[in-house]
Amino acid sequence: MVMQKLVTVYFTLCIIFYGCSNSPAKTDRLKNATRENKNGWIYVHLEGSPSDIGYQHGYLLANDIDTSMQAVSYLLQHDTHRDWEFYRSAARNFLWPKLEREYKDEINGIVEGLQAQKKNYDSLDITAYNAMEELAYYYVPQLMDKENPGAGNNKAPGNCSAFIATGSYTKDGKIVMGHNNWTSYITGQHWNVFADIVPQKGNRMLMDCMPGFIHSGDDFVVSSNGILVTETTITQFKGFDSTGIPEFMRARKASQYADNIDDVVKIFITGNNGGYANDWLIGDTKTNEVAKLELGLKNYRVWRSKDTAITGSNFASDSTLIAQETTFDPKDKTTSPNGRKLRMEQLLLVDMKGKLDAETGKQVEADHHDALLNKDANNKCVVCGHVDEDARGCLEWDWPTYYPGGAVQGKVTTADLANKMQMWAHMGHPCGESFIGANFYKAHPEYGWQSKYLNNMLAYPWTLFSAKK
Repeated sequence: MVMQKLVTVYFTLCIIFYGCSNSPAKTDRLKNATRENKNGWIYVHLEGSPSDIGYQHGYLLANDIDTSMQAVSYLLQHDTHRDWEFYRSAARNFLWPKLEREYKDEINGIVEGLQAQKKNYDSLDITAYNAMEELAYYYVPQLMDKENPGAGNNKAPGNCSAFIATGSYTKDGKIVMGHNNWTSYITGQHWNVFADIVPQKGNRMLMDCMPGFIHSGDDFVVSSNGILVTETTITQFKGFDSTGIPEFMRARKASQYADNIDDVVKIFITGNNGGYANDWLIGDTKTNEVAKLELGLKNYRVWRSKDTAITGSNFASDSTLIAQETTFDPKDKTTSPNGRKLRMEQLLLVDMKGKLDAETGKQVEADHHDALLNKDANNKCVVCGHVDEDARGCLEWDWPTYYPGGAVQGKVTTADLANKMQMWAHMGHPCGESFIGANFYKAHPEYGWQSKYLNNMLAYPWTLFSAKK
């Protein structure tokens, strides 16, 4: 009898803390959830309590989560020389304890849904996976620097090209926001989920994400309260505080609970751990105001206006943050961040000023003009990046020659679309060019190790996504 009670207590605690339940699927938890495959994307509608939202997510996307997590753990093992157990330990030691109950419940729900589909993961796996950017490219470089000063340089990623504009810079004077995700193709091929989340508390959210993420991750979100959020990373950034609140939770919380720009800023800076340091581009359709929050670890700064176009391509702007927290050189125009900055400023501040809408926004995210060479190109300095075709690589964030990475998808929305919970999205290079693995590996056999998880990354047409009515 005593042993039976101990076993019961163990499994109860296991479910609460690490989501290792083997309980059968409860089909009524799926009654409000749907899944649809569309033009390379997976659209899911998730609704209910945190636990039920998680369960729906894990159950409907079980195979996709499994495939994506295998690819991510394989890549991180290669890139960081740390196995998956290292990342699980980080989740156990300083990520999971910092998560609010709501998000623990959602993660545990994902685990329940996965296990109902015979996928053997627990909450430490899902937590580490959600935190892959801040762990692999901020926490690990910090450890490297402690062992060998300077060894962690240029590890912070240079992901994404983005803009947000309003006032005289847009066609109707209202907000337009666009973003394309720059990452390794082995990871980016899995950034193909549109999650329409209706929580019990807070705002409804429509966002792109990876399967198994409770946040967007590359960050393109619209909320039912008229808040728009996107970002680009601050490249060549150094700094991480393991005692802070995980970035992925702060990003999700800002989307779910912010009522205005001030709320977004407050949520991001409270408990900031420096992980996934970004230039956050924020809009509020209720006031027609946009802002940029440049958030490092030691420093942050906010710019805001009702008449501006703000660009992001992984460059930092604040001189103090640049000097204290990065190795970034704003004068080196040959780097990807600075090359794209030149082009995006030309497009948004000059060529398309007063013309920006959804259609011209798509053109920005698909642009292939190299402002330095003054010609069209497929390389690291164009908005729709193709580093796999660039002999220089992207050493500014540790991508070697012809690294298979660049723009993997794009999104655009406007105030009118966002207020209807809609956005345009394009899976694969926004320019429409597909990555064909057989051709690439034949030309670059040094990347053959990626062929285990990366074959083709096909480009699909732009598609309008709407939250379920």
